[in-house]
Amino acid sequence: MFIDSMKRLFIPLALAAALLSCGGASFTPVKGFDDDTNQALKEFFLSTAEEPGRKVAVFDGDGTVFGQVPHYLADECLYRVALEDPKKKPEVIARMVRLSNVSLPYVQDRVRFFEGDTAESLRELGDRCYREHYAGKIYPPMRDLVRLLGRNGFEVWVVTASPELMYQRFLSRELGIPPVRIVGVKSVIRGGLITGEMVKPVPQDHGKKEAIETFVQERPLFVAGNSRGDREMIEYSRGLRMIVNPDEFVAPDQEESIADFARRSGWLIVRVPDVRAPGFPSVSSKRFGIRENRERR
Repeated sequence: MFIDSMKRLFIPLALAAALLSCGGASFTPVKGFDDDTNQALKEFFLSTAEEPGRKVAVFDGDGTVFGQVPHYLADECLYRVALEDPKKKPEVIARMVRLSNVSLPYVQDRVRFFEGDTAESLRELGDRCYREHYAGKIYPPMRDLVRLLGRNGFEVWVVTASPELMYQRFLSRELGIPPVRIVGVKSVIRGGLITGEMVKPVPQDHGKKEAIETFVQERPLFVAGNSRGDREMIEYSRGLRMIVNPDEFVAPDQEESIADFARRSGWLIVRVPDVRAPGFPSVSSKRFGIRENRERR
């Protein structure tokens, strides 16, 4: 009986010892990350355990905390609405399909398409799109990392170039963070209705760093992104810098890929599978010609 009692005590005691093994920090290895990444995270939590003041961590949205293959949720959701209601803002759709979907005018037009709708209706629309076609695409390692940051006293924020109202509800629920910590492209709301008046800074490219300065108002200790558009935001971290599934492609106007830049800069590089779900409608590309995002295996 004594031996059985000791066995029952050993497991929780061993777990507690593991959690406390890095001083005042709480750490358990993140499943899906390699040993080098987990070691870097352990050292990071140890080094920030006694950090005074606010401890802030910032993540990009699409492609960083959840899948973006074959299309960004913001696009697939928007173009499904446009297909179902061809009379809704046809001039905005005609303009958008001629633009790069990672350009500043495009991400602003995503919000302008919903001008006149209620803020609540856009929250509900984003949540419905997530449940129907993106449920299960939150990256498990990133979900675990968000929880680990929370256990270590970090404020976790998401800064995305997608419409803020569309992403707030489902990301808040899935990541367990307050909706007000999900910052995206936003417009002025009047009388509960979305307007075409953008609130600046718009979190696209360098605007993501400015959004952190403006809305978060604390330089983060940790930043994670997945693309060249997140570069300035990631560089703004005063601690750990992480990039997820970085592209090896060298753009015509660039001398190196974002993956090469990340390696040269000493960022943590993690790989997470992101593949097309069976039966995904792909309204964005099939009906409106929007490019597909590359699968990651």
